Amino acid sequence: MTQLPSETEPLEGARPMTRPFLYEALPMRVRFGAGSLKSLPDEVRSLGLKRVLVLSTPFQKDLAREVSDQLGELSAGVHAEAEMHVPIESAHRAREVAKAAGADGYVAVGGGSTTGLGKAIALEFGAPIIAVPTTYAGSEMTPIWGLTEDGQKKTGRDPKVLPTSVIYDPELTLTLPVGMSVTSGFNAIAHAVEALYAPDASPIISLMAEEGTRALINALPPIVKDPADAEARSDALYGAWLCGATLGATTMSLHHKLCHALGGTLNLPHAETHTVVLPHALAFNQPAAPAAVAALSRALGGATDPAQRLWEIAGDLDAPRSLAELGMKEEDIDRIAEETTSRSYGNPRPITYDDVRGILHAAWAGKPPTANPAV
Repeated sequence: MTQLPSETEPLEGARPMTRPFLYEALPMRVRFGAGSLKSLPDEVRSLGLKRVLVLSTPFQKDLAREVSDQLGELSAGVHAEAEMHVPIESAHRAREVAKAAGADGYVAVGGGSTTGLGKAIALEFGAPIIAVPTTYAGSEMTPIWGLTEDGQKKTGRDPKVLPTSVIYDPELTLTLPVGMSVTSGFNAIAHAVEALYAPDASPIISLMAEEGTRALINALPPIVKDPADAEARSDALYGAWLCGATLGATTMSLHHKLCHALGGTLNLPHAETHTVVLPHALAFNQPAAPAAVAALSRALGGATDPAQRLWEIAGDLDAPRSLAELGMKEEDIDRIAEETTSRSYGNPRPITYDDVRGILHAAWAGKPPTANPAV
């Protein structure tokens, strides 16, 4: 594909003009750096909290218990039952546990599932969340909540679910499995990609999206080569922070709608689904988003077709590239296409049912991405 020109590229001899935009900074505090988890008790006290409930998935129960022990009398206990896509039943249980423990805040230790559970509790009780990410999901940077009920994932925005503080400690990501590191990184990049062509994009967010993508793309290959590479882990977490911040500040489009439908309806794994879908959704939107293409081209080292390059990188890093290998059946394509097109949302290019069906079929089969996917 020939590189598309940037929408902000000036004519020869002309001075570039910045178009009007709105940017609202989200109120939160970030501590970043190796060993920063040690600051957690001070962070809890600085927020005036007395009893915080530590949340995690069952897989990370041991880490949650270590965090609880570190907090001492500030801990109201551990609830290690976070689940992917936050089923409504899981949210109800967690709310009951938080209420019984007398918790006045929550420490979410883990990835998007754990942060999502903390948000589900905060949505009802409004108490502060301190996020301690161990993946590159980015949910900790957003006021977006998601709950899955009756096979459908519902999302919304509410300032009371935005974590008050985030502690980014790269040491906590050293044991993140390589495969999960890669797909979690692609999940973060997906946030940045859609922020670049969002209807409410701004120059500030675009800078963050481009830099976040660059940091992650450069960090993932060294992590695959050596999972204990502390510098690469730190760069990846930095990139994930920036990409997550773009998700929290803009409106997501086709890619995220597809992934929410696939995850909520079929219970496909979250990060892996983002990894597979991203090149296909981007390829579809590229003809209508030249500024995003220009930014991604820079972030990807000069790639003229960012969607194709992301698909190639996923293959190079041994990441999944088909929805079939994630458990989706071909007969599910029509169902997901119907759900994805049943509601209107902003997207740089008009969307039809046939378009979405074509994107899903290509992603299901693991075919290379194309701008004209209708089948």
